[in-house]
Amino acid sequence: MVALDEALAKARARFVADNPASRAAHEQAAAHLPGGNTRTTLFYPPFPLTMAHAEGCRLTDLDGHTYVDLLGDYTAGLYGHDNPVIRKVVEAALDRGWNYGAHGRDEALFAAVLCERFPSLELVRFTNSGTEANLLALATATTFTGRDTVLVFTGAYHGSVLSFGDKDFPLNVPHRFVVAEYNDLADTAAVLDRHADDLAAILVEPMLGSGGCLPADPAFLAYLRRRADETGALLVFDEVMTSRMSGGGLQELLGVTPDLTTLGKYTGGGMTFGAFGGRADMMAMYDPRRPGYVAHAGTFNNNVLSMAAGYAGLTELFPPPAARELFERGERLRARLNAIAEGTPMTWTGMGSMLTVHFGTGEITTPRDLRPAPEYRELFHLEMLARGFHLARRGMIALSLPVTDRECDEFCAAVADFASHSG
Repeated sequence: MVALDEALAKARARFVADNPASRAAHEQAAAHLPGGNTRTTLFYPPFPLTMAHAEGCRLTDLDGHTYVDLLGDYTAGLYGHDNPVIRKVVEAALDRGWNYGAHGRDEALFAAVLCERFPSLELVRFTNSGTEANLLALATATTFTGRDTVLVFTGAYHGSVLSFGDKDFPLNVPHRFVVAEYNDLADTAAVLDRHADDLAAILVEPMLGSGGCLPADPAFLAYLRRRADETGALLVFDEVMTSRMSGGGLQELLGVTPDLTTLGKYTGGGMTFGAFGGRADMMAMYDPRRPGYVAHAGTFNNNVLSMAAGYAGLTELFPPPAARELFERGERLRARLNAIAEGTPMTWTGMGSMLTVHFGTGEITTPRDLRPAPEYRELFHLEMLARGFHLARRGMIALSLPVTDRECDEFCAAVADFASHSG
């Protein structure tokens, strides 16, 4: 522990010395933003870096340091920072004017692509974020079923007001939530049995994203599908992050089709976007041509930038073959990193282009297997920044399309160097 403390103190001192402009920017921001921050996930002590420029898969901070961006804005930045296709369609949309307050043609084209690609989507509606999409999915489930209870899982993050870590989150919306252990069939069965009569929805990530990139056991998801059918609850897949795993998301890859799916992040071309959709009989409640329909408004649901960028992204940049290629690149990277980590306390979990490093020993399949190691995580983060790689403080990586095998090779070399000096 003494060696760890010394290494961490040295890394912190180097970070402060190397980043005076970022430190000054943070102090200036703190005058008007709580803690200089308006997106908690991006903060880390002693102060977060402030970026000045980005292109491709590279970021440059205020002090002139350039980093390979392995975080990909927590999966939202799939297309990189300056993709010419996205730029072209956004500029064309701006040339046609914005804030229509009316229908536009792109929303129908975009919706058609989503429904063609994702097995569960018969009808879809748009929102402004993944958080909003999950809120609307739960509202759809409770309205359609006439029930109140929602089953969620430990470690899950479904948005800024739907967070289920290891303690109660005070900003969560006041649904009647019951919580089961992710990937634990026995615990989930017990919770389901207790609440079957009033269960409106089972909300689950097919792989925990913020919860550590822990993939769901296919048998676990198949069990949820069966119990949803038995109880009359709606199975909701939060694929805000995992939709990138194949042309039709993890639901297509694993062959488990939910009743409702939520999307967001990259799906809108990297713009502000979310979507929820599923079975036509449920989504028809939002059809304003029907008597007794349920209204769902949102000034920017069909904003021209997200509609144009989302359609172009899926059709031109991320068709199913591109999704398969990115998935395979991530699989190769994680295998290499785990080979490097053999004999050290490091383990990499994940699937495809999403992965997270953990520090500790033992198999990791559920959130209860995670070992808190904040000092190791901080040291790893600071050492990777010093070597020119930008990732989340919690150790999460989300590859973007501009990241090639070359950047993966360079990162593996950096991790190997870290392991040889920190083991």
